[in-house]
Amino acid sequence: MRACVPLIVAVLCRLAWAADEDPREPEPFLELEEETEGAPASDLYAAPNSCQGRCLEAFDKHHLCHCNARCPEFGNCCEDFESLCGHEGFSHISDAITKEELQSTSEKIYRADTNKAQKADIVLNSQNCISPSETSDQVDRCPEPLFTYVNEKLFSKPTYAAFINLLDNYQRATGHGEHFTAQQLAEQDTFLREAMKTAVMKELYGFLHQQNRYSTEQEFVNDLKNMWFGLYARGKEERDSGGFEHVFSGEVKKGKVTGFHNWIQFYMQEKEGLVDYYSHICGGHWDSHPHVLALQFSWDGYYKEVSSTFIGSSPEFEFALYSLCFIARPGKVCQLSLGGHPLAIQTYTWDKSTYGNGKKYIATAYVVSSTQ
Repeated sequence: MRACVPLIVAVLCRLAWAADEDPREPEPFLELEEETEGAPASDLYAAPNSCQGRCLEAFDKHHLCHCNARCPEFGNCCEDFESLCGHEGFSHISDAITKEELQSTSEKIYRADTNKAQKADIVLNSQNCISPSETSDQVDRCPEPLFTYVNEKLFSKPTYAAFINLLDNYQRATGHGEHFTAQQLAEQDTFLREAMKTAVMKELYGFLHQQNRYSTEQEFVNDLKNMWFGLYARGKEERDSGGFEHVFSGEVKKGKVTGFHNWIQFYMQEKEGLVDYYSHICGGHWDSHPHVLALQFSWDGYYKEVSSTFIGSSPEFEFALYSLCFIARPGKVCQLSLGGHPLAIQTYTWDKSTYGNGKKYIATAYVVSSTQ
């Protein structure tokens, strides 16, 4: 079996990788959330003869017309492709982002993350690991907390402080409408403003601007606010969820934890006695930050079978990588590179509703694989 990336604690020995697989193309470890089960995100609620809510989706031979980046080349675009998908952040075929560009940009973002935790800032007590086949057992194999120590001076840094202020702005149970106060809306703006001051987000914007995805930084920031903080109906009640809440804060739907892919939220909830760490999937080493753990835990009595979570990265680092992948590979596996090691991120789009001129919200984003 291949070794997991020294940089990244594997999420991903779950795969039982076959010997003939390409080591640079790791098979994704799919951590399906309920809203994506049963059909690809690109197939959900899509108008059959329009690009409304379908821009840059994956090719599907069953569709009457197409909205992917290559449809102009094959002459099978929907009639409104150019008007809906040719601007506002979506690329023309000539602006398509390559895998090599994604890997190069993710390496630059990785090197730019000077706000990440240093090795001495976090002490983990990983305790017992399990095989992928055991993740559904709901057995607590770790009597002690995951985090033995975190240097909370990290949390006084502007992006950390702004990020933490956002985490309690939501009701975790879906089906209950979210209503932002003026202060909470201001906290969103503060986080985006502080994030855009960092080298990480400047690197991301510079790349996307060069790729003709955004003409100005303000256009980019406005789009980030919509895609991450815009609300939509994940349950029965209107506007009960959003991308930021799902990915970073976590939600509970039908008695199960969904989302919750952030180490800061995990640490803070564990410190308050609300998170009970059960185990992690075996593999990897603990050489430096960031790395990734595939965690099993209980959140105030609700179980999470697998949550792939960066450990020690800055808030802007995770925000940048997930945004990069959502913009460049919406609803697909996105192949990146960190410190010379491959890493794959899966995003899903929310297709029941859109913002702007047919643009999609983030449904979820998380690490699916990393190999060496």
